[in-house]
Amino acid sequence: MAALKPVESQSGPSSGLSRWQLALAIGGPILLGAGAVYLWKKRTVSKRSERKAPEGSSSPVPKEDSGRGENEADGLSLLDRAQAAKNKGNKYFKAGKFEQAIQCYTEAIGLCPVNQKQDLSTFYQNRAAAFEQLQKWNEVAEDCTKAVGLNPKYIKALYRRAKAYDKLDNKKECLEDVTAVCILEGFQNQQSMLLADRVLKQLGKEKAKEKYKNREPLMPSPQFIKSYFNSFTDDIISQPLLKGETPDEDKDKEGEAADVRGTERSGYLKAKQYMEEENYDKIISECTKEIESKGKYLAEALLLRATFYLLIGNATAAQPDLDMVVSMKDANVKYRQAYTGSNPLQIQVAVKGFEDVIKNFPKCAEGYALYAQALTDQQHFSKADEMYDKCIELEPDNATTYVHKGLLQLQWKQDLDKGLELISKAIEIDNKCDFAYETMGTIEVQRGNLAKAIDMFSKAINLAKSEMEMAHLYSLCDAAYAQTEVAKKYGLKPPTL
Repeated sequence: MAALKPVESQSGPSSGLSRWQLALAIGGPILLGAGAVYLWKKRTVSKRSERKAPEGSSSPVPKEDSGRGENEADGLSLLDRAQAAKNKGNKYFKAGKFEQAIQCYTEAIGLCPVNQKQDLSTFYQNRAAAFEQLQKWNEVAEDCTKAVGLNPKYIKALYRRAKAYDKLDNKKECLEDVTAVCILEGFQNQQSMLLADRVLKQLGKEKAKEKYKNREPLMPSPQFIKSYFNSFTDDIISQPLLKGETPDEDKDKEGEAADVRGTERSGYLKAKQYMEEENYDKIISECTKEIESKGKYLAEALLLRATFYLLIGNATAAQPDLDMVVSMKDANVKYRQAYTGSNPLQIQVAVKGFEDVIKNFPKCAEGYALYAQALTDQQHFSKADEMYDKCIELEPDNATTYVHKGLLQLQWKQDLDKGLELISKAIEIDNKCDFAYETMGTIEVQRGNLAKAIDMFSKAINLAKSEMEMAHLYSLCDAAYAQTEVAKKYGLKPPTL
C-alpha cells in the first residue's frame, strides 16, 4: 500500500546480496528502488574453498633484513631453520597430527628473527589453524591476534579469528573481523559474506528483542494513519459515520466528542469520532468498551482495535481480535492479495489488476503506488514516475510515496541529488517515517558518511513497527558501525559514491 514499505524478496543467498551487504559493497555507484538496494554494476560472488590449509602465505608486507646470517654450526640461518620447522609442521597438519604440528609451529616461532614479520605472522596463523582443528578457540584468537599485529591485512588470520570469536560468542569482534575480510576480498567470497550475514542477523535479533519488549507503544504519525485507512477502499471501518450515528455535537474545550448519552451511547461511534478528529490515542480504549458491552458494532470495533494494535506494533494483541472477526458470519471484512513481484506470471496478473483498480477507483492513491512498484520491477520507469506523481497528487502528505519516487530517480536516472531531495521531503512531511530514515541511512553508507548513516538507522529503529523490522534495522546499523571500527583499526574503506 502507499503508506507502507514494500515486501522484501524471500529468495536465498544465491539470488544476490543482502541489504547490509549492499550498504557496504559497491564496485560502482549504487541505485535504490522499490524498497531494495540494487547495484548499477553487478558483481559476481565466488565460492572459494575453505581456508583450512596452514601453509598459505599472508598478504605482502615490506621486506626487511633477511636475518640469514650464517650464525649456526650447521650453516643454516635461523630463518631457514624456522622455515624447516614450519614445513615439518605442515606435514603433520596434513596427516591430522595437530598436536605435533603445533609443536613444530611453536619451534618455528621461537627460531624466527623478530624482524621477519611476514614469516612470523604466517607461523602464528599456521599454529592457529592447528588449534582450530582441536577447537581450542581462545588459543586460535590469541595466535591470530599476534599474526594480525604483525600483518594487519592478513586475510586468513582475520577470517580465522572471526570464526574463533563466533565460537566464543564475541559477536561484535567477530563482525569487525569479517567486515575487514569482506572489504579486503572485495565482497567476492561467499563464505565470508555468509558469516557476516549470520552474525548481523543474530545481533539484530538479540538487540531488537531486548529493546522491543521494554519500549512503550508508539503511535504512527497522523499522515501515516490517514494514508493507511485510505488504502482500504470500501472497508467497513473506513466509511464515514451515517446520519443518526454521530455522537452528541457538544465538544469540550479540547474539541473532543462529548459522551454519547442514553441508548445511543457507543464506544465504537466515539472511536470513529476520534478518528475524524485525528485523536488516535483514545481509539483503542473506546473500542474496548464496545467489545466488552457486546454492542451493535462489535465486529467493527474488533477490526478497528486490531488495526490500531498493529499500527503501534502489538501484533500479539491484534491476533485474537482478527481471529474473532474472521469467525463472525455477518462481518463484512474484505481480504486482499499480497503482491511480491517474485513470479513473472504473478506480475502480469498483478499489473492487470492494478490497471483495473485505478480504472474503477481513480481516487485510490494506493492503487497508483502499487502499480508504480510493479512497473518499476519491469523497468518501465517513465510510466512508474507518472503513477507516483498521481499518487502524490491524491495524497500529498504520504511520505512513503516520496521515498519510492526518490528511489526511482536513483534507479532510473542515477540522479542522487533528486533522490535525496525527495527522501528529505518525506522526512519533512512525516518525521516518523522510518522507511525514509532507513533509505537515507543506506545512501549515506554508500557516500561514506557513516556517522550520519548510523544516526539515520538509529532514528528508524526507534520508529520500527515490529520486532522483525527493528532487527533488520539493527543489522544495517551494526554493519555501518563495524565499518567505522574497521576504518579506524586498519584504514579499510569500501569505495564510495
